[in-house]
Amino acid sequence: MIVKDWCSFCGECAGVCPRNLIVVKEYNLVFNDEDCRECDTCVKACPIDALEKEE
Repeated sequence: MIVKDWCSFCGECAGVCPRNLIVVKEYNLVFNDEDCRECDTCVKACPIDALEKEE
């Protein structure tokens, strides 16, 4: 995942991840990319489009 500069760290992405791979920690998003299945649920849940799927 790519987190853009305007991320507000609201936690919406972390709340919808079906595998609980995203943690909001001290104004930072921590991803467990190794277990990600690229379902894009977190990208779609972001209210300000601050997440992007890495190509």
